[in-house]
Amino acid sequence: MEKKVWSSLPVPSVQELAKEPLTTVPQRYVRSDQDPPFISNATTFPQVPVIDLQKLLSGDLMDSELDKLHHACKEWGFFQLINHGVSSSLVEKVKVETQEFFNLPMEEKKKYWQKKGEMEGFGQAFVVSEEQKLDWADIFFVTSLPIHLRKPHLFPNLPLPFRETLDAYSVELRDLGMKILNQMAKALRMDAKDMNDLFEGGMQGIRVNYYPPCPQPELVTGLNPHSDGGGLTILLQLNEMEGLQIRKDGMWVPVKPLPDAFIINIADALEVLTNGIYRSIEHRAVVNSVKERLSIATFYSPKIDGNMGPAPSLVTPETPALFERISVADYFKGFFSRELQGKSYLDVLRIENENDSC
Repeated sequence: MEKKVWSSLPVPSVQELAKEPLTTVPQRYVRSDQDPPFISNATTFPQVPVIDLQKLLSGDLMDSELDKLHHACKEWGFFQLINHGVSSSLVEKVKVETQEFFNLPMEEKKKYWQKKGEMEGFGQAFVVSEEQKLDWADIFFVTSLPIHLRKPHLFPNLPLPFRETLDAYSVELRDLGMKILNQMAKALRMDAKDMNDLFEGGMQGIRVNYYPPCPQPELVTGLNPHSDGGGLTILLQLNEMEGLQIRKDGMWVPVKPLPDAFIINIADALEVLTNGIYRSIEHRAVVNSVKERLSIATFYSPKIDGNMGPAPSLVTPETPALFERISVADYFKGFFSRELQGKSYLDVLRIENENDSC
């Protein structure tokens, strides 16, 4: 597969920019097109559901927890996962060493900067034009699995012990991702083979998000409202600053991360596979004026040489296919060639929209 399509234009480091004594935000980061980042009314927001993986995997409480999982995926598209089984010492190492990696001097970080025509490394993603507004964030993105898709100049050259920690983390989260997907297949009463055919040996990418403090946080966006393109996203919050918001019933709902939990969300490819039963949800990141925020999103996606479409076991005369079948390579080619904007890419695959004039 020609990887050049997965590219993003190079941009300045926001982390370096934020070190300057700024009182106003440079124009390219001002987002007048966005909903205000902070919700001023005093409504108590509902919180995303909490799912206990141990209960899902143990016999006695399994059914009620499976019902909870099904409801969370159908009604929210997001949930927090507790008792997930990933070693707490590994998670702690990931947190500490990721922070150290972002604190490297700029000269060191340049070794890991995005190359022209690529998307991996330090920089921003989905920057497709010089006029495009930018997020108030730096990211570091690497393809982590399968190993043969790793960029030779990036993952293998990360400083130790960070490289080994990230390697161990990627394996643990691949296994966790498959456990969650298999539970979802059970909750949907779909053929487990339909899930495994698409995701077994799938692609995994790790994206570290670094949101520096901002002198005018109400004018910027840490991460544009969007839905993720892969199958499942597993988010680890690295410090105590909140910033993730999800769109629920027309409102932006802040997510308060639980200690020792992962935040899981449904991504577009899983919406396609479940024929729209589980929907990907728009979410965004907001920033603050006081403290940086860091998070690590691990994206678990279909295998690159597969084909995707609604699971055959979920398509019936009463529930016809809502999405086209497409090769995974072509799907991602389309996804990464656009500016990240809401759920617009999924509309391209909808069967009922194929004759629309817009």
